[in-house]
Amino acid sequence: MKLHPFKIVFLVFIAVFISSCNTIKRVGKTEHLLVNNTITVNDKKNNTERINNLISQKPNRKILKVLPLKLHIYNLARPNIDSIVNEQINRNPKRKARMERFLSKKQLDKYIEAKVRFNAWLKKTGEAPVIINDAKTEKSLRHLEAFYINNGWFNAEATAKIDTLENQRATINYTVKTGKPYFVDTLTTSIASPVLDSLYKLSEKNSFIKKEQYKTTTFEQEKDRLTDYFRNSGVYHFSQDYVFFEMDSIANDHKVKVDLQINNRVVRKLDSNYQIPFTTYKVKDVNIFTTSSYENRNKTISDTLSYKNYNLFSIGKMRFNPKALTDAIFITPNNTFRDINRTRTYRHISNLKTFKYPDIEYIENNDSTLTANIYLTPLKKFNLSFRAEVSQSNIQTVGFSLNPSLLMRNVFRGAETLELSAIGSIGSSKDAANDRDHFFDINEIGANLRLTIPRLLSPFNTERIIPKHMLPSTRITLSTTSQTNIGLDKQTLSGVFNYKWLPNKTATHRYDVFNLQYVRNLNIANYFQVYETSFNNLNNIAQGLNYTADGSDLSIPTQTNLFINDVLNGNTTLTPDDPDFKSVSAINERKNRLTENNLIIASNYSYTKDKRENLFDETFSIFRFKLELAGNIFSAAANTLGLEKNNNDQYELFNVAFSQYVKTEFDYIRHWDLGKKNVLAARGFIGIAIPYGNSKNIPFSKSFFAGGTNDNRAWTAYNLGPGSSKTNNEFNEANLKIAFNFESRFNIFGDVNGALFVDVGNIWNVLDDVEDPKATFNNLSSLKDIAIGTGFGIRYDFGFAVARLDLGFKTYNPALEGNRWLKNYSLSKAVYNIGINYPF
Repeated sequence: MKLHPFKIVFLVFIAVFISSCNTIKRVGKTEHLLVNNTITVNDKKNNTERINNLISQKPNRKILKVLPLKLHIYNLARPNIDSIVNEQINRNPKRKARMERFLSKKQLDKYIEAKVRFNAWLKKTGEAPVIINDAKTEKSLRHLEAFYINNGWFNAEATAKIDTLENQRATINYTVKTGKPYFVDTLTTSIASPVLDSLYKLSEKNSFIKKEQYKTTTFEQEKDRLTDYFRNSGVYHFSQDYVFFEMDSIANDHKVKVDLQINNRVVRKLDSNYQIPFTTYKVKDVNIFTTSSYENRNKTISDTLSYKNYNLFSIGKMRFNPKALTDAIFITPNNTFRDINRTRTYRHISNLKTFKYPDIEYIENNDSTLTANIYLTPLKKFNLSFRAEVSQSNIQTVGFSLNPSLLMRNVFRGAETLELSAIGSIGSSKDAANDRDHFFDINEIGANLRLTIPRLLSPFNTERIIPKHMLPSTRITLSTTSQTNIGLDKQTLSGVFNYKWLPNKTATHRYDVFNLQYVRNLNIANYFQVYETSFNNLNNIAQGLNYTADGSDLSIPTQTNLFINDVLNGNTTLTPDDPDFKSVSAINERKNRLTENNLIIASNYSYTKDKRENLFDETFSIFRFKLELAGNIFSAAANTLGLEKNNNDQYELFNVAFSQYVKTEFDYIRHWDLGKKNVLAARGFIGIAIPYGNSKNIPFSKSFFAGGTNDNRAWTAYNLGPGSSKTNNEFNEANLKIAFNFESRFNIFGDVNGALFVDVGNIWNVLDDVEDPKATFNNLSSLKDIAIGTGFGIRYDFGFAVARLDLGFKTYNPALEGNRWLKNYSLSKAVYNIGINYPF
């Protein structure tokens, strides 16, 4: 899209004109619109988000720092709209009568109500003008002074000056003089209870209080540390309220002397209080009530047993394996009280998905011990659910699917969950591959079995390496599907034996001991009807050679296969040096690869570090790493047993050549919250899969592709690459991928957000059987073929999901010859991406 300089100047002029003329429409005659804040700290301007957030009044938000769109929307609303509308209608009785005859009185009332509602929507969506308020200015000064005082500048002073401008506008200039900072000099302690004093000395080296500039947050952190430390060291009655810090900064040397004070425990008895020293407690008994519920509140316990000093109680026969229950409980009989054990027990029991959220209480005994009572409410043993969907796609006119599932809890009395699910779907294709459409010619049936065990199922003792507080689990999955569609049709069988554990709240480890995938194509004769581009290329070459007697198109599959064989066997005029010969050879290689059956038996390990605090956190990072090895065990067995290879020099298992490769991926996402609903998001991805041994290429399902709504948005999915090749294949893929994405997200108004993005990346073939130099990554010079897409997007936040529309433009297209920059940069050649939620 080409913009002339005159148009740019005209648009800027219009924006400035609107901005200058209408912003004070709702500003009173004696009022001033705040247009700018400046903050000067020690004679230097400070525009950091942290300091700006201390200001109570901020100017109206502007798009691209020029146009206050939300303010203009607000100004479109009329004050007292209901009175205005009624006055306009009642002003002329004849006009009102005509409107009532035309609309009816009821419709006229609806018309008035609609105008009032629309007016309210304008006010809600827009943003009222920010009028300078002296009270809020004073509040901002207090915030500024408090911030610097809490960070060690005890003598900080803040002042404000309001500068009035033309046309009822004004700016506020804040000035802060901090003075010299204060530093922590010495730390002394006054701890009344001997037990606490001894514990403190053991952990003194971990104190947050250091000889450095004073910060209030440091002392809050130390309070939290001491509270957690004491409560996890047996001091049951301790709380943060007992920790005090006395500061002495009287001397004029800008040094602070700190005295940590912890008094004895306060005991309240009747109307009097008295103090006693803190003591440590042990948990004497742990009672587990396995059938606690409101319905059972008046029933008598009938089954009791003891397991490893735990006491288990049940109304009716005990349904749960005692070992499985006690493995999920971290509160241990005859051990020191630790508050963290209760938190871990909550988390682990909830993770079993067998009970509702548990209730845990401690009862203090007369001998300074505790009794822990754990109340468990079992969920229903069986849970049946159904999910139905109606869908439509570019190859399917309409489709219907039904997905029933049955969840069984506590299957083997060890809190295991077994889920059985099935899928059945039918659909009608838009353009079937056998020359005529069929009604409901697409169908799929499948079944899935998933067993989750809340521990590592292993012949070895893994408790020391992966303790139970890491929530270890084992998952066994078996699934199978059979598809009949307008494509190749296929049957799949997969099985996974998986371990998963969480060492802390941000990290997740997953290890697939084995991951089996078997794919069998049922209708490979249909290949050239599915991949029409390959057929057209092949057919054009055949037409150029007058291959068919009457000049007709090649028939599928008889003549297509025969023509390929004739070319490759030298039965035509084409020689191996001819470009058309090479094209036929490439078409054949791709056909064989996409129609071959796949047997993948792999082991893989993945690690995820997710530092998001919650769903609303916008300053975080996510790192993912994955390593996958396939085919090594069977390759070693085949070599050891001396098995023979097939005609392609490959070992086979069940008459299928198994895949052998190593694959690794690195994925990193970083978000920065810039304030005012502005977020900068970035992602980097590098992945490579190298075939070896029994394979010369990577299975299609394990390869990489580029383009699409979550990748390079200037290209559709599978349409970019490999490298600078100009292939028109329906599905372009390769075994090396590099991708980087950058996106600036900002709010436009209300729940409508915008984004500007840059997507960089491509795919290449490397260390496999592809020899096309344009498609392969040879050295660092191949990075010149990285594609660059830029664009903008509009998003609407529904709260539970985000709907987005992104427009991507090919800024740098490696498939072009000569100048690759901005050649396809126009709206007519833009790629429109519709997606749900953010791409990364």
